Amino acid sequence: MTATAARSGADRERLAETVWRERERAHIARATEFTRAHLERKARGEKHPIWDFLFTYYPFKPAQIKTWHPGAGVTLENGAASRSGWKYYSGADPQTSSDAWVNVTAFMEKRGRTVDYIENLLRQTLERTPRFGCFGLHEWAMVYKLTPEQLRHRGLRLRIGHLATDRVVEDSYIVCSHFDAFRFFTPAAAPLNTLNPTRETQPETEQPGCLHAGMDVYKWAAKLEPLVPGELLLDCFELARDIRLVDMQASPYDISEYGYAAVPIETPAGRAQYAELQRGFALRGNQLRQRVLDAIALARAHAA
Repeated sequence: MTATAARSGADRERLAETVWRERERAHIARATEFTRAHLERKARGEKHPIWDFLFTYYPFKPAQIKTWHPGAGVTLENGAASRSGWKYYSGADPQTSSDAWVNVTAFMEKRGRTVDYIENLLRQTLERTPRFGCFGLHEWAMVYKLTPEQLRHRGLRLRIGHLATDRVVEDSYIVCSHFDAFRFFTPAAAPLNTLNPTRETQPETEQPGCLHAGMDVYKWAAKLEPLVPGELLLDCFELARDIRLVDMQASPYDISEYGYAAVPIETPAGRAQYAELQRGFALRGNQLRQRVLDAIALARAHAA
């Protein structure tokens, strides 16, 4: 064992087996609640226009969500056997013959550029002043000038009809700052956006008031597994779930048959409601961004 490895090993928090196994059980139970309905629908061959997004747009399987990691800088007492063969894990430690921990050095060597990108993006977003004037019009721009057969959610009708939906787009000031929303604008709607976000400029255009940026904190946390603790990953998933519902409630689609009322952003009251919800999501999103950044900083401290 090198001096560096010994020193970093001594610096790691060591969790007793009873402690980490209880955290793992709690994580699995919570993740099961988040994924059960999706798996049941999938087994029946059913699709859901609201919740499938969390498992299709974000390419992380329920099994990954259910997998608990302690995060960087933590040693699991007697964890070597249960983590045997897991990617980016080390063990057993010659001093204990049974412990396991995340091999931060191996992760950084393989995926260091990804860590750098995520860290820069989250930090810049966190430091930027949130804006609350987009009113979820990205979803409206994604159906602008489309026929019923061209809609992404063809099983849903538009709440106020196609012509009225188009008028809302034409009469609104569209300021979508998120590239992964903007890239789904229809060809007719794209020129109406006052911004031109690109993949290359994403760190410079992302802002915490954006609902899609808030959902994406889950994506960034998942890409950093196993550096981030499982509890943080599920907190990010929960935020993405809550935002996704509002994203569809504020969309032009009628989702009343699924038991959810609209946030009618085509009205002044609906826009005020949307902006208030945005403020809450921006606060939660920034808290999670900081926790992910803290996890990255801890990982860097434990990289040999």
